[in-house]
Amino acid sequence: MQKIQTAQAPLPVGHYSQAVAVNGFLFISGQIGINPETGKLKEGIENQTEQMLKNIEEILKEAGTAKEKIVKTTIFLKNIKDFQKVNAIYKKFFEGSTVFPARSTVEVSNLPLNAEIEIECMAVL
Repeated sequence: MQKIQTAQAPLPVGHYSQAVAVNGFLFISGQIGINPETGKLKEGIENQTEQMLKNIEEILKEAGTAKEKIVKTTIFLKNIKDFQKVNAIYKKFFEGSTVFPARSTVEVSNLPLNAEIEIECMAVL
């Protein structure tokens, strides 16, 4: 098992790794829309979603893989009514992919730092 960490994505806000590589897979911890340069959470669901996907892409790059190798995502939304906004940004992120990752989306009552969205994912190395 190998810890993966990059300064190009926000450092964990708790006792966990940004990602862990094991047996040919990368497991990325839940990411929220924090700008790694400022350490601040972006404002609004769209900005948080875009930033969070950039952060995920940086972690993938650090691990030597890419977004096309993501096999599963889980999206946590504070307001399920934001689903369509998030889905549009998510679709654009995976533009050009021949197969979208498997995905679950659930509404939750709260997220770290009062974020509006969090995504975790698994990818092939």
